[in-house]
Amino acid sequence: MKHVVVLSTLYPNTVNPRFGTFVARSLEAMAKRADWNVTVVNPIGLPPIALGRYRALSALDAISVEAGVTVHRPRFTLIPAVGARRNASAIAKAALPLIQQIHAETPIDMIDAQFFFPDGPAAAWIARQIGVPLSLKARGSDITYWGDIDFAREQMIEAAEGADGILAVSEALAGQMAEIGMPRSKIRVHYTGLDRDRFRPLEHTQLRAQLGAELGFAMPDNAPLLTCVGALIERKGQDIAIAALANIEGARLVLVGKGDDEAHLRALAQDLGLAERVHFAGSLDHDLLPLILSASDAMVLPTMNEGLANAWVEALACGTPVVTCDVGGARELITNNTAGRLVERNPESVAAGVNEILNNPPMRQAVAAMAERFSWDTNALELAAHYDTLLRE
Repeated sequence: MKHVVVLSTLYPNTVNPRFGTFVARSLEAMAKRADWNVTVVNPIGLPPIALGRYRALSALDAISVEAGVTVHRPRFTLIPAVGARRNASAIAKAALPLIQQIHAETPIDMIDAQFFFPDGPAAAWIARQIGVPLSLKARGSDITYWGDIDFAREQMIEAAEGADGILAVSEALAGQMAEIGMPRSKIRVHYTGLDRDRFRPLEHTQLRAQLGAELGFAMPDNAPLLTCVGALIERKGQDIAIAALANIEGARLVLVGKGDDEAHLRALAQDLGLAERVHFAGSLDHDLLPLILSASDAMVLPTMNEGLANAWVEALACGTPVVTCDVGGARELITNNTAGRLVERNPESVAAGVNEILNNPPMRQAVAAMAERFSWDTNALELAAHYDTLLRE
């Protein structure tokens, strides 16, 4: 078997079990194949004194086997808020001795980074040190956010120029990467995957009542139910989704996710007199998420930027149309009114898009058909083919 070592700061652990699950699912699907052995190096950044949330991270096992994938978690020194410029070099120096040891025990054929910053520059340096091909992947905010910061953009462009191949999660993101100076000829589109056993239309009676009892808030059958899936941070636009409720008669909104914006969002709902119609579900297990999406009339995500949001794909697979903004790869998914609506990023436009769907709801099976091309098996097949191509070139 060929051996790929994947460097990814974006990866779930017992402290943050929902962090980067899409990276884990992709690599787990790769590990099930007979042609590639997958080892993950998931660097954990810790400040000089690990207090608060960092204390739990410091206690993570240095090595574990998770869903058939061996995951190593070397530590690197992180300076919160101000140390981003040096994170790539700190990760590289912390991970290189471990990766050299792995290489000595099981020779490495490929180094891969699953997020472009700071992982990409770190992986590029490591690949040069051990003399193997390099693949890099961009997912969205690594380009749309870090690409606007001079030092990060410079580091990423240098890594891209040294890479043997580059992946992007959408055509739109590939274009953005080229715009900031990355070689477009090296970039291939690699769409996300999907757990098709979980994410499918689930239509059975009393679904909302059962969910409401489990989650602790009412989901009446006679009221529109909207779900917003994403970290509670400003760029995801939950504040816009909350404000839109004022123009969607009787609608309830379930926010799935956690983040620094939660206190602000709760206060906003209270100030607008909508607190009883906005429900904070927190981070949910993937067994519950498809139930909520299947019970919803629409998934609403007025996001500022994305590569290609997994939440869009998961909602469609559950037969739930999506109302989102024309950013990233949204136009590659929301190709007609069956899939949903692309709207301006303001409460009035979001409300109008939702009301159009509520007034003329598409058949759930027709919506689900829009996501038929997505699966983790397909994702792994395409990733393996990409690796194989780089080894031949």
